[in-house]
Amino acid sequence: MNNNIKQGFKRVWFITGATRGFGALIAKSAIEDGNAVVATGRDANRISEQLGESPAVLAIALDVTDEAQARAAVEAAVERFGRIDVLVNNAGFGLLAAVEESSDADVRRIYETNVFGLLNVTRAVLPVMRGQRSGHVINTSSIVGYQAAPGVGVYSSTKFAVEGITEALHAELKPLGIHATLIEPGFFRTDFLDASSLLVGEEIIDDYQETAGKLRRLASEINHRQPGDPAKLAAALVTLVDARTPPLRLPLGTDTLKAIAEKNAYVTTETATWEALSASTDFPV
Repeated sequence: MNNNIKQGFKRVWFITGATRGFGALIAKSAIEDGNAVVATGRDANRISEQLGESPAVLAIALDVTDEAQARAAVEAAVERFGRIDVLVNNAGFGLLAAVEESSDADVRRIYETNVFGLLNVTRAVLPVMRGQRSGHVINTSSIVGYQAAPGVGVYSSTKFAVEGITEALHAELKPLGIHATLIEPGFFRTDFLDASSLLVGEEIIDDYQETAGKLRRLASEINHRQPGDPAKLAAALVTLVDARTPPLRLPLGTDTLKAIAEKNAYVTTETATWEALSASTDFPV
């Protein structure tokens, strides 16, 4: 009998980026719902301070960019709890800069965590879920993972990558009894716009002051005044995991719902406008 069954846990969650912000709140909501949580982050001691000592909690130091660490963390989770039912790929950070202002070093750094790190952890967890023929992979995208915005083009591109990866996972894993869902948060009142979670490009090009520059100024104005309630997001994930048929995408926040509607309308109109030229590129039937 698996340890999680013996100890009466509802499910076992594996959460990255659980040191603070969304990750810590999701971990707390999952524990309150009767789940066991493997909470990972760069500072395991800080995680333990946040979540406390409990048979339901395993805090593990994990840098998601280190593939060997990811595999070791998964092994420790299975050794402790016997299984992994939910993976929340939450670790990541932002980059505020116009595309041209984004340095090569910053671009590579953000991809290492937001894309390659997510893949490292996912590849480590999926053999466990495949063996169980059950599980739920939840990947954190963003409002700008569906509709890109000036000033966060490179960050948006990492979330577009996460969207593509998760769409494919959704189809690949469904026959195996495993779900895959994208969550797309809008602007939530966390510390994401602080220096601890957001890189700001060092180069500023005057020509982008009315595009990327606007977002740079807005970020400082709305920081800690965003409309989204992060505690409600954490609770929403517990509801999501309980769903019998979870969605591929879960927009979170009225701002994300608005952005999706606007982009869908734009794409529909533009496609109709250029339909004849688009269709003209086929060989004659």
